[in-house]
Amino acid sequence: MFSKQHYNYESEATKFISELKQKNPNLEASQREGRALLWDKAPIDLDQMDRTNASRVQQQAYPYQNKVR
Repeated sequence: MFSKQHYNYESEATKFISELKQKNPNLEASQREGRALLWDKAPIDLDQMDRTNASRVQQQAYPYQNKVR
């Protein structure tokens, strides 16, 4: 358990973040928008994915070399 001396301790990083949030109150909302833009993806349509995979043309292992027969 923390002693009474350290009960109200707040690190420099925590102080910095709380000051930053006070200066810019819409910071968290803009972070959520940025995350949604980059990371949140639409659900995958499995039928469309199957059709795309079935329509792919097989590529040779080294495409710059002609096949010798």
